[in-house]
Amino acid sequence: MAPLVGGLATPLIALLMEIGMRFSQQWWLWHPDMGGDGLSHHVRSMEERRACEERLGQVVEKMKKEGIDMSQWRLGTFQRTICPQCEGGSTEERSLSVFIREDGTHGNWTCFRANCGWKGYTQPDGVPKAYQAKKDSGNENESDQEVKANQPVKVIRKLREEDLRLEPLCDELVTYFSERMISAKTLRRNNVSQRKRNNKIVIAFTYRRDKVLVGCKYREVSKKFSQEANTEKILYGLDDIKQARDIIIVEGEIDKLSMEEAGYCNCVSVPDGAPAQASRIILATDADPPGQALAEELARRLGKERCWRVKWPKKNETEFCKDANEVLMFLGPRALKEVIEGAELYPIRGLFNFKDFFPEIDSYYLGIHGDELGIPTGWKCMDGLYKVVPGELTIVTGVPNSGKSFVITSSWFSNPCFGFYRYGGSVERMSKDEFEEGKEWLNESFHLIRCEDDCLPSIDWVLNLAKAAVLRHGVRGLVIDPYNELDHQRPPNQTETEYVSQILTKIKRFAQHHSCHVWFVAHPRQVSFGVIVCKKLHNWTGAPPNMYDISGSAHFINKCDNGIVIHRNRDPDAGPVDVVQVCMKKVRNKVIGQIGDAFLTYDRITGEYKEADEAIVAKVVKQQIRQKSTSYQR
Repeated sequence: MAPLVGGLATPLIALLMEIGMRFSQQWWLWHPDMGGDGLSHHVRSMEERRACEERLGQVVEKMKKEGIDMSQWRLGTFQRTICPQCEGGSTEERSLSVFIREDGTHGNWTCFRANCGWKGYTQPDGVPKAYQAKKDSGNENESDQEVKANQPVKVIRKLREEDLRLEPLCDELVTYFSERMISAKTLRRNNVSQRKRNNKIVIAFTYRRDKVLVGCKYREVSKKFSQEANTEKILYGLDDIKQARDIIIVEGEIDKLSMEEAGYCNCVSVPDGAPAQASRIILATDADPPGQALAEELARRLGKERCWRVKWPKKNETEFCKDANEVLMFLGPRALKEVIEGAELYPIRGLFNFKDFFPEIDSYYLGIHGDELGIPTGWKCMDGLYKVVPGELTIVTGVPNSGKSFVITSSWFSNPCFGFYRYGGSVERMSKDEFEEGKEWLNESFHLIRCEDDCLPSIDWVLNLAKAAVLRHGVRGLVIDPYNELDHQRPPNQTETEYVSQILTKIKRFAQHHSCHVWFVAHPRQVSFGVIVCKKLHNWTGAPPNMYDISGSAHFINKCDNGIVIHRNRDPDAGPVDVVQVCMKKVRNKVIGQIGDAFLTYDRITGEYKEADEAIVAKVVKQQIRQKSTSYQR
């Protein structure tokens, strides 16, 4: 439907008041001058609020009859204006002091010009003198004050049906609604009328509470809107949801009538209110950006945990329906009913259903996305144990000079994540053209994060630059090497374990948010072999370290998605020294890998890792078993 009169903010302000009244049977008076969240601490029941408004209205009207009129009425404070008796003399002095009590029990005025001195007093009808005396003596409880002192107040105007001169709808307007699939029966039940206004016949939507007229909104056929000024703002159709457990909120009166044609009388139109007993609130606002913004604000204030939202269907091959009336016009009442029955839970950040992940689950099953089952490393012996999955964190460790960085940065290992082809040539010295081609490939394939300052970089500094690289270059892999080169200035009240946990959480959030795989290289502090644990690295006898040996915290293995130990044989008696053992110590995602060992050989001439021959692997494994046996005997 068309935008609400007065924009989005005004109805939402009134909505907050009505929600407060309906949900908690308390009320707040809001005004922009109040600052902060605009809520007064003086809360009262809705019935008392209405009584207060009625008293205030009577006091103001009586003062107006005396000739006193203010551009803005304030309660609980003295206001100055021009006296209607002496008119402020020749200087038009603002000599009349006007005061109205916060609860509307009385008002008084005094002119302080020496030549005038006019004063007076008034109170609303039906206020007992004893009650008034209590107020005058200052014995009232603070909670009896309806409005905070020195705050502006809007006097609510009471409507009478005879004053509006409403008429039954003419045949032309009945036809107008009929074209929108809204029947005369629905129009009569909702008291939709017409009125001659500014020499035009306009549609009148009457707003009622307990069948009593509270407000009236007018609509021309050309979609120009207006409304009765200074009336209380309530929901259109408020009486229809008094006892409803489920309610539907739409963005316009015609949408409310459209819902009724589909069989839903428990529907109201914004701007104001929702009852406390409602356990399910269906937000059926317009599909345009303002409508979605309204739905978000309504859900925030009403409570997302009990809100549902609709998805408007297509009205043709290219366009979607914008609101309830378009669904009714193009698809009929049955389709509109299906839309409401198919309403979905309003999303809450951090709370999901499995349905939210159905597309991702389908991708795993069908293998159509490309990355669900991981990206191969390029080594067959490793692909059965480990694959690269965007959004995961891989911790890599190993004793110094084991080849950790070389394995990660080797072209076969990192190319799949970045999406580039492998560059390689013969063992002969490359030609000038090949050299230039290689330089170009390096420039396009890798981006370096380097700290040019004297101080060490922090993890936040690294991740901020990595984010820039993701946005600017579209990188999909990040290597942080090594951990001990980062600036670790943790607070004095934070343990190293807590600090490491915080760092790893930041890295994982970065990986997940940017769909970027992160390799984090960390050195071991202690090295284990057999049942003996050497606290110092110089006691190391050659066995592969463990993930729990990483310097700093056990969180390195506890919080990572994948844990890899890179180990190189250094004993000629144990096998070839060019053999590198890749130990998969942890694989969280069982779909893409498993725990196990892979063996590679390193070609020093080409700088390339290759899969080790089976004979070499058997020899290395046999020697490791012999070493473990010797360690246990010790």
